[in-house]
Amino acid sequence: MSLAYLKKLSQPYIWKRIFYERLSEPIHLNIIALFVSLFGSYRTKIDFDLVIRPQHAYSLLSVADQAKALGYDRVSIFEFGVAAGSGLINLQEIAKKITKSTGIHFDIYGFDTGAGMPPPQSYKDHPEIYQAGDFPMDFEKLSRLLDNNTKLVLGPIAESMKAFLEKDFSKAPIGFVSIDVDYYSSTVDALKLLTHSADNMLPQVMIYLDDLEYPSHNSWCGEQAAIHEFTEEHPMRPIEKHPFLRSYRIFKNARWIDHMYQCHVLDHAVRNQLTPSRSNIVLSNPYL
Repeated sequence: MSLAYLKKLSQPYIWKRIFYERLSEPIHLNIIALFVSLFGSYRTKIDFDLVIRPQHAYSLLSVADQAKALGYDRVSIFEFGVAAGSGLINLQEIAKKITKSTGIHFDIYGFDTGAGMPPPQSYKDHPEIYQAGDFPMDFEKLSRLLDNNTKLVLGPIAESMKAFLEKDFSKAPIGFVSIDVDYYSSTVDALKLLTHSADNMLPQVMIYLDDLEYPSHNSWCGEQAAIHEFTEEHPMRPIEKHPFLRSYRIFKNARWIDHMYQCHVLDHAVRNQLTPSRSNIVLSNPYL
């Protein structure tokens, strides 16, 4: 068992989550999961939510499979709201394992002010929950843990984003975006990444929205308000939940499932191939 696992298990909220999310599932699935944890492949461990931060593991494997099917060998993934950096380090570790499994490599970008959260701009930023200075970063310690394929981008997101909207991602398209910036205003700035040209993105960009669970979170404030407004303003880039994701998962009570969204890049070339590109699909009929 890794040191990261042991540290996680030392936190009371982890045991509460295990109680509500795992022990409420059928006992036979938990027994199978025990064997998978010992003998299963990495892909199977992801299926059984046996990887720390399963939302990262599921998303990175999904975009790796999507990229491979389209002939890419690299994808770009983004975390907005790095804070102490545990999420960014987790992305690094999962990316290494998925690269080994799929052959797809990852370029990882972490955006943060470096000095904690900025001041809230309105009620939409949930000032009743968050405030300026929350979640500061120890840049020196964190930077020593970053691999060559991981870049920290420090400063206001709105300013940093200008250069990234000019950056060429066509060889390593944008595939996954984790948004953990708490504020509506910061989420609006982060979502500007998804206005990049279609050839710089995968046809489906996976999105994880972290800040949805508190009782005062709602569709008119915070991250949810930002994605609704983005979809209204960019009809060719709608963001919505995968409505059947829960039914595809083995452990259906996992909370992270409700945090998963997708940006559908409707103007992507793959979605606009109107001439046949394969032989016809023929269904079998057992009655014939």
